[in-house]
Amino acid sequence: MRAIVFDQHSPDLTAYRLATELPQPALAPDAVLVRVAYAALNRLDNFVRIGWKGLDLHFPHIPCSDFSGEIAAVGAAVQGWRVGQRVTANPLLWCGECRACLRGEHNRCRHAHLLGEHVAGVCAEYVAVPARNLVAVPAGCDLATAAAASLVYVTAWHSLIVAGELRAGERVLVVGAGGGVNTAAIQIARFAGAQVYVIASSAAKAAQAQALGASWTHDRSADPEWSKAVFLATGREGVDLVVDNVGQATWPQSLRALRPGGRLVTVGGTSGYTANVPVNLIFARHLRIIGSTMGAQDDYLRVMDLVFRGILQPAVDSIYPIHEFCSAMARMLADEQFGKILIALDAA
Repeated sequence: MRAIVFDQHSPDLTAYRLATELPQPALAPDAVLVRVAYAALNRLDNFVRIGWKGLDLHFPHIPCSDFSGEIAAVGAAVQGWRVGQRVTANPLLWCGECRACLRGEHNRCRHAHLLGEHVAGVCAEYVAVPARNLVAVPAGCDLATAAAASLVYVTAWHSLIVAGELRAGERVLVVGAGGGVNTAAIQIARFAGAQVYVIASSAAKAAQAQALGASWTHDRSADPEWSKAVFLATGREGVDLVVDNVGQATWPQSLRALRPGGRLVTVGGTSGYTANVPVNLIFARHLRIIGSTMGAQDDYLRVMDLVFRGILQPAVDSIYPIHEFCSAMARMLADEQFGKILIALDAA
């Protein structure tokens, strides 16, 4: 089968190559084999290619975590699924046996793996996934939309609704406008009845965020002191909740944008992990810092139902054929996109 792979960790995008003769994944009794229509890019793919201490991959490694396609085969123990069904899947693999899994907290599983991170990903003609991870894509939803939703919408849903306990009428600040998690967070926060404030990297992305549902936006390229702008825009009160996946570069301002008693949900660190945390600000203003990553299967089913019903509408920035994978990655790393960048596996 064809797949995008890399053979060793590298900071260079040229490490990716299009392999054409890889074997199809082995099919376990409880799994299904899916012929992939679309794979989606995430910042995670860049980090995995570069690598970190303790990341032990089997090379050649296939990137990408979320996908959509049609079932090509079902394992001997699988019930309720048939060849030809259109599906997508939660990209988080959990053990089902540890205490976290037994509580239904699959994203806290001691043995969790993520497609494209710890194990082979989905930028390939075929992928094998546990049947329990699947959701059927209804006729009214196209496969590109389904592929764009999986990882970022379950991440945004869990961080805002479950970990962040967002309530109607609250003010939520989304730090960043164009990435997949941020575009999902804007829509989910609005769905929850919150006032949505967004920090964008350009005037164009600020306008796109408003079109997506933001109540207020700020172009940080014109004014980098955005925490002060948020403070003034909220009547000198601050926001109830900040969702931040940037990390090191934004944490000081994210914390200062909060009202007394506010909470910061951190869902990533694309700019680095060594954040400057003013401890006096934490205790003096009664702030809370909450960590969140991915979501449980119940979170996934809830948010994907909203996507399939058209209540949440994933933003698709662009679709590249598989042989232009490096160009797609370059667009993402240049922060040029608004929404998800997809790879079409069946494109010529």
